[in-house]
Amino acid sequence: MKKALSIFMMIILMLGVLAACGPKRDDSSTKDTGKKEETAAKPEKLVVWEDKDKSGWLEKVAADFEKEYGIKIEYKEVEMATKQRDQLRLDGPAGTGPDIVTLPHDQIGQVATEGLLAELKVDSKVTDTFSQPSIDAQTYDGKLYGLPKSSETPVFVYNKDLMKEVPKTMEDLYTFAKENTKGENYGFLALWDNFYFAHGLIGGMGGYVFKNNNGTLDPADIGLNNDGAVEGTEYIQKWYKEGLFPKGIIGENGGSAMDGLFTEGKVASVMNGPWSFKPYTDAGINIGMAALPTLPNGEHVKTFMGVKGWHVSAFSKNQEWATRFIEFITNDENSKYRFEQTSEVPTNKALLDDPVIKDNEGAKAVAEQSQYAVPMPNIPEMGQVWKPMADSLQTVVTGKAEPKAALDSAVEQIKANIESTK
Repeated sequence: MKKALSIFMMIILMLGVLAACGPKRDDSSTKDTGKKEETAAKPEKLVVWEDKDKSGWLEKVAADFEKEYGIKIEYKEVEMATKQRDQLRLDGPAGTGPDIVTLPHDQIGQVATEGLLAELKVDSKVTDTFSQPSIDAQTYDGKLYGLPKSSETPVFVYNKDLMKEVPKTMEDLYTFAKENTKGENYGFLALWDNFYFAHGLIGGMGGYVFKNNNGTLDPADIGLNNDGAVEGTEYIQKWYKEGLFPKGIIGENGGSAMDGLFTEGKVASVMNGPWSFKPYTDAGINIGMAALPTLPNGEHVKTFMGVKGWHVSAFSKNQEWATRFIEFITNDENSKYRFEQTSEVPTNKALLDDPVIKDNEGAKAVAEQSQYAVPMPNIPEMGQVWKPMADSLQTVVTGKAEPKAALDSAVEQIKANIESTK
């Protein structure tokens, strides 16, 4: 009898152990450490700031989240590029700010340093769903501060009525431009006096802004006047010297001048970003989009990539649930839905082969070019780079300075600017 009882108790204990080891689905969050933490009490609502003219998709997704978790989502539109950051500085400390904001990734270093953003604690299974460059863009000083919402990078945009086939190389494009630049008509235009666009050639030739040491950018190591940067700038100079670009597309009004010529049907192709697709189409231009042709050295044009992300305010009292909402809205299903509503290309790896993106010419071009792009540096020192580089490039394209001298001057000014902010 005792033996039978012992066997029975042993079976019960084994069943208990197996049950404890079996899979469970609960509301607790698991970090990479494997430790479980208790879920914070549910708030009645979360406040979300989305970019201007972009919030329509949230109506459905917010309702889905509320249905699943019982938390209401209150959202409003606040212009992303400057106003969200500036408003968070005021509303956050006052206790009237949002739980969640969206920002361009190049602002992360600055706002994180100011203490405006909370570090995100998410499982690696979440970050692994996105492309690595887009996660790198959301990381500052080794800490993750957001999950990617969308990415954008300049691509090759052409008028299908004026160009029948996309050139494979920049030299092929150069030959096409030489043959098709007559009077007010041009074969190809780009804003290469603007460092955002010029970086594609400078970076593709071997230049770099700050040295990347295993994911950490070194502001003391600037590569904007090395041999590759000079070579890239000399290539830019060539197009202007030979009259392939009109003088009117230099400076602050260059973008609108270039767009005007393209929408008038006077330009066969341009280098521009996905923000231009709709205006060009609305103007009646039969556009095509593709990754940019390769450079004379055989390398791809290394465009800057901008990654918009979702972030948790450091002032939020509901950071755990805010993080949960960000995970929810950036999953594959909701990222796909947002793309369908906004046309902003997500960085979810699973969506690259989804027909909704694969069969979309513009999205496919952005996704392909993004493979060769680099995230704009998100450290605060990047703010000291733009003006000196713009000034130096403009002296080159207007024939006032040679590339090496102009770049040396720019780097000297950048270093002085950075030093003055310490």
